[in-house]
This record gives sequence, C-alpha cells and structure tokens, in this order.
Amino acid sequence: MKPCDVNCNCTIFHQDVLDQVQSELYKDQEYIDLASLFKIFSDLTRIKILEAIKDHELCVCDLAYLLGVSKSAISHQMKYLKSYHLVKSDKKGKMVYYRLNDQNAKEIIAHGYNIMKGIHI
Repeated sequence: MKPCDVNCNCTIFHQDVLDQVQSELYKDQEYIDLASLFKIFSDLTRIKILEAIKDHELCVCDLAYLLGVSKSAISHQMKYLKSYHLVKSDKKGKMVYYRLNDQNAKEIIAHGYNIMKGIHI
C-alpha cells in the first residue's frame, strides 16, 4: 500500500475499510428509489398534507381550505402520495377521506423536524 500525499495521490488506501464499506453499499437502484422517496418530502404542499393527516382523516375540501390551495391541487398531490402508498383513502357515501397509510412517513417527518432543530435551519 502506497502512502497518500497531501493531495491524496495514491494507488489504494485503507483497503480493509474500503472492502467493508463496499460490501455495505446498496445497489444503485435502491439509492434511486430512496432519492425518489425523499423527493416526496421536498414539496411544500405534500409535506403539509402529510402533516395534516398524520393523526386525522380529512377530505379534499378540508385540506384545500386548511392549506389555502385548490381542490384540484390537493387531488393531484393525493394521487401522487397514493402511488407511493403513503396515503390511504376511505369512501364514506360521496365523500373520500384521506389518512396517513404508513407510520414510517410520520416518523420521517418527526426526524426531519429533529434534524432541523439540531442544525438551526
């Protein structure tokens, strides 16, 4: 093993650590899927919807009023959230009510708030 200089010019370094890290890495597709998941949480309307329905069932009209956006915008985001199985809908008569389908999403949001507090965003 050739030692590295200040500019990290070397052939191989810390091969044992690199071998271990390499064995722990996921396949590229799994990272792509993870990045897609995080994109869900990058939209202001979606994150507000998830926050609003984390403990309550709400209909599109309720969410549109609460968030100050159109019913069409809420419906569009609900379709997107349902495609990732984060939101579940229940039809009661003519009304459709939405709620969080996955407690992991609730935990991701909570962890996000904790990270923000820790780095003072």
